[in-house]
Amino acid sequence: GSSRIEEACDIYTRAANMFKMAKNWSAAGNAFCQAAQLHLQLQSKHDAATNFVDAGNAFKKADPQEAINCLIRAIEIYTDMGRFTIAAKHHISIAEIYETELVDIEKAIAHYEQAADYYKGEESNSSANKCLLKVATYAAQLEQYQKAVEIYEQV
Repeated sequence: GSSRIEEACDIYTRAANMFKMAKNWSAAGNAFCQAAQLHLQLQSKHDAATNFVDAGNAFKKADPQEAINCLIRAIEIYTDMGRFTIAAKHHISIAEIYETELVDIEKAIAHYEQAADYYKGEESNSSANKCLLKVATYAAQLEQYQKAVEIYEQV
């Protein structure tokens, strides 16, 4: 029954936190993912998204690509729930992983742009502008000068 699944969620979460204390980041990320999957079975979207974010944060230290996968799952849940500001925040986290760990500037730009779109939709213009300035900086570095100029003028 659902009470057994809830109990399993708690156990996976406790295990994940133990793995975090032991600095076993991959195991922590996997345990958080298991908890998230069970929360989805229970139709508990917010808890599932929270666990996917926790998994992403654990994987950041061990497996950047898996961190991105977990954060994207969380973003999908948050956007489905209409929580665009928090989805934007996680797009920024993904962009930062692409900037620093995976060094894929074009993908970083795409995630900053998506974050800016979500912030604009929620009337968070200063947050949107911060993201757009990152996009403009990287566009200039990639010699996409026209795009950079347009963004600077817009901001």
